[in-house]
Formats: sequence, C-alpha cells, structure tokens
Amino acid sequence: MTKRVEIPPPGFDNLSVDEQIEYVQDLWDWIAARPEDIPVADWQKELIEERLREHEANPEAAIPWAEVRSRLFEKYSIKK
Repeated sequence: MTKRVEIPPPGFDNLSVDEQIEYVQDLWDWIAARPEDIPVADWQKELIEERLREHEANPEAAIPWAEVRSRLFEKYSIKK
C-alpha cells in the first residue's frame, strides 16, 4: 500500500494563493525532472502510436511548433 501524504501538506493553507500555485508548479517540476519514473498507461501508448501513424500517413497536415506557439501567443496576447 502506498503511503498517503496529508492533503494539503502542513503549512499549505498559510500560503497565499500565488504561493500555493508556485508550490504546486515547483512540485510538478520536481516530479517531471525524472521522466523515467512517470508511468505511462497502455491507452496513452496506444494513442501516441495512433497519432504517429496518422502523422506518417499525412505529414503535410502537421503545423510546425514555432507556428503553433506564435498563434497561441497572438491569440492570448502573451508577450514573448
């Protein structure tokens, strides 16, 4: 059985909302720094394989990341 951590952790409620968000972001960054430890479900692997097959069958339909990023920055008025 997995050991459960108290939710929220001690002191969390004493933080401002901005500090709580920063805490959660830092926690996620700490977890994401070890991608080999993050489990990937079979349905996720199947979805990746399906999308890869679709891309290989129709590569011209893909939009380069730089263009997607630019569109998002423009759509949400984000300064680069």
